[in-house]
Amino acid sequence: MQNFIQVQNVEMVFTTKKGRFHALREIDLTVAKGEFVTLIGHSGCGKSTLLNLIAGLTLPTGGVLLCDNREIAAPGPERGVVFQNHSLLPWLTCFENVHLAVERVFGATETKAQLAARTLAALELVTMGHAVQKRPNEISGGMKQRVGIARALAMEPKVLLMDEPFGALDALTRAHLQDELLKIVARTHSTVVMVTHDVDEAVLLSDRIVMMTNGPAATIGEILPVDLPRPRNRVELAEDPRYTHLRKEVLDFLYTRHGHVEKAA
Repeated sequence: MQNFIQVQNVEMVFTTKKGRFHALREIDLTVAKGEFVTLIGHSGCGKSTLLNLIAGLTLPTGGVLLCDNREIAAPGPERGVVFQNHSLLPWLTCFENVHLAVERVFGATETKAQLAARTLAALELVTMGHAVQKRPNEISGGMKQRVGIARALAMEPKVLLMDEPFGALDALTRAHLQDELLKIVARTHSTVVMVTHDVDEAVLLSDRIVMMTNGPAATIGEILPVDLPRPRNRVELAEDPRYTHLRKEVLDFLYTRHGHVEKAA
């Protein structure tokens, strides 16, 4: 499969008031077109830093990152980002929040009618077509995340980057949105890189799980292929011995071989 993302010998060192902080070292990772990869590890292991590097929000102090064979040197519409905080503008409606991104990417080449149709299609994709005229304070946290995902998908990104998008939600809403994300990815064939702390979420969603060592100077400790067939059903998987084995492998890495050390956080 074609590699859409290539991370080659990447290092990340931050300059802080307390001196230099070596966040990431020797990161080598490729993500194929249409692949769903999750990054997991303890707090302070550099998961979000690596995602921000792929997004172009931060530039590495060493190494190179490529997206579709082009160097990542800044944010770009080919990489849509969804954060844990939905980042919706509170004074705009759901339609307007998504339309703002659509207009930014396609405004020079499409008519107003086409832009509106693209916006509505994205909201329908995440089952938010009923709330186009509602503002963020009029909808639930789960709905806000749906709109955030719709905004990212509306730009037709080659890669969807997600930083714990369901981390602040209650368990039932989180499970429902995980299931919806599985359906969306199946329909759009999106390439996804997602940060998570949730082992079950990683196994349910991923094609591969990238397990990070503890920081500082964190690196990729192990990459676990998830050989579960798609489409995936969480109820059926709960009794699947392969699911149980994969879950145990991640837990063993995180809590036996790389137990969190508080002073390294």
